[in-house]
Amino acid sequence: MEPLIEEAALEPKGASIDAMTAPTGQPKKVVTRHKSPTQIALARLRKDRLAMVCLGIFVFFILIAVFAPLLAKLEGQDTTTLHQDLIDEYGFPTISFTSEHWFGIEPRLGRDLFARFVYGARPSLIVAITVTAITGVVGVVMGLLAGFLGGWIDRVISWVVDFVLSLPYLLFAIAAPAVILSVMGDNPTEADVSQVTRSRFLALILVLSFFGWASLARLIRGEVLSLREREFIAAAKVLGVPTHKVLFKELLPNLVAPIIISTSLALPTYIVAEAGLTFLGVGLVEPTPSWGLTISNATTYYRADPLYLWLPVLAISILVLALSLLGDSIRDAFDPRTRR
Repeated sequence: MEPLIEEAALEPKGASIDAMTAPTGQPKKVVTRHKSPTQIALARLRKDRLAMVCLGIFVFFILIAVFAPLLAKLEGQDTTTLHQDLIDEYGFPTISFTSEHWFGIEPRLGRDLFARFVYGARPSLIVAITVTAITGVVGVVMGLLAGFLGGWIDRVISWVVDFVLSLPYLLFAIAAPAVILSVMGDNPTEADVSQVTRSRFLALILVLSFFGWASLARLIRGEVLSLREREFIAAAKVLGVPTHKVLFKELLPNLVAPIIISTSLALPTYIVAEAGLTFLGVGLVEPTPSWGLTISNATTYYRADPLYLWLPVLAISILVLALSLLGDSIRDAFDPRTRR
């Protein structure tokens, strides 16, 4: 378990002995508070204004994704209606910002940009959060087993980690959708749009999860190798504590800091990966609203309609920057050598 750190409410230096005694002459009771290192780190994080601002930005984008249907309904538009009457003969919008189309409309097809913007936050956040959760669980379990059990189990897991890290994930991302369609019993050349969309979405999660857990497992393994020689682990072994309790009751609480730091820094990486793969054509496909898909479609219109391109670019940049700074703040808060 995490050691407890005791903080005493002491009087200012130089206070007289009389000031530290009660009116009755009895010694004044000193109030003490017991805090674990995790509680101290969270308290430091709450005092970090930059971290709180970044957390607020992240929550803001989550609320946009959660309430996307309500926001689109508030505007009175959806993601699929084609407003061809607002498109000229060359495919460019004839309007900009209006009360009916808050961000304008999409060139060529005339779909509402605001509705596609708010709905586009969903795939990025769902993929990133799901992959972060999966890689976190798998990476922590594999790292615990490899570091604590050692022997042939450590050698096998370490070999698998090295093998996974050596594979080109882009090739797997290209091939995974067709493989998933074949496994589901559908012909990749004859599948309809809904089947292709579902397979692409599942492929993104599987590929990013498959390649994401290995780095965390290697980190946790290194931490466990240093912790398993500590006295409290030796005492647990002498007392005959079962292995699973040693792993999850003794070792895991001492790994909270590296796990939180690693997952907080991995989240913006997966957001960029989803948008990047979609931009390259191996991620999500139409008609799924996606920031990466919008950027891919907007590259041919960025001069005539800059807002079409810059809205998703700015959204991804702000979200990734906020999460990266939040991850740095979390790392500093859990590092006892810093005093931010």
